[in-house]
Amino acid sequence: MFYREAGQYKATYEADQAIFPIAQDRFVMLALLAIAFLVVPFVASEYIYRAVLIPVVVLALAAIGLNVLMGYCGQVSLGSGAFMGVGAYAAYNLAIRVPFLNPLVCILLGGFVAAAIGIAFGIPSLRIKGFYLACATLAAQFFGDWAFLRVKWITNYTPSGSVNAPPIQLFGFDLSSPAATYIIALCFTLGLGLAAKNIVRGHIGRQWMAIRDMDIAAEIIGVRPMYAKLTAFAVSSFLIGVAGAMWAFLYLGSWEPAAFSIDRSFQLMFMVIIGGLGSILGSVLGAIFIVLLPIFLNQALPPLGAAIGWKISTATVSHFEAMIFGALIVFFLIVEPHGLARLWSVAKQKLRLWPFPH
Repeated sequence: MFYREAGQYKATYEADQAIFPIAQDRFVMLALLAIAFLVVPFVASEYIYRAVLIPVVVLALAAIGLNVLMGYCGQVSLGSGAFMGVGAYAAYNLAIRVPFLNPLVCILLGGFVAAAIGIAFGIPSLRIKGFYLACATLAAQFFGDWAFLRVKWITNYTPSGSVNAPPIQLFGFDLSSPAATYIIALCFTLGLGLAAKNIVRGHIGRQWMAIRDMDIAAEIIGVRPMYAKLTAFAVSSFLIGVAGAMWAFLYLGSWEPAAFSIDRSFQLMFMVIIGGLGSILGSVLGAIFIVLLPIFLNQALPPLGAAIGWKISTATVSHFEAMIFGALIVFFLIVEPHGLARLWSVAKQKLRLWPFPH
């Protein structure tokens, strides 16, 4: 039995409330952190950084932010791409208009600007819910697309609308290499992900979950719906805004308004659905799955087609990708609504008893 809990006693409240109360979980997490920080920077190639590691780390933070709103508070949002754009353009404008600010500080401040915009668009959630709230957040996406394209001040009056992120430096050291940007993104995601985990475990998170389960009953027992919903929108938009600024500064380098279109919103929603609603781990697993699946299909489908005498083009691969995404979403909604996080939980339950049948 690899996952035994017998003999692991909790003698204090701190030990009982730990994020990883079981020793095996702590050891696995420490091993993963050691690999991420000490092994990956020495063995990963530039392609692995650009195609896999940095996108996974940044989008995992954005999925965590969306999961705070949808999974923990039960509020539907289709405007996460716009909030990523708000964080990116806010950080860009802070960097060029307040030149003494470090770009890393601008990334965090961009999250606060996105939080303020998120609160403004979260106000309709006090009166509407479900499909109508989805339409309200979709309006935020359309408004963001229009503003990024038409308000020239946002893009510093560039004729093409394309902007360039400032170089990332800290204490005079250049941090623009793929390994350095990966470490920076990993530090941001780990720090803010840990903060989000503690928030959802605290009294604010319990208020969110009470609103999600039944808002009328939550109000009867003393939960203030306005405070709970707006704090969920604020925290969610902050995390998504920081992820958007990292996506622009650390991954893209230069970008256009189309980088934060509604397709990005749907991509994040797919991560949350496939990974698991109401789970921080599920957000990370969903980001890994959504990023790696297209790479796997692009590498596996052409040789497979050649083996059976069918030449598969890049367009065909993209069509297969869309179909597989749709099938997986339907599958998880029907078979396992809690996504990959639930499958991982079931696997841990099996390991508690293995090799015994019950």
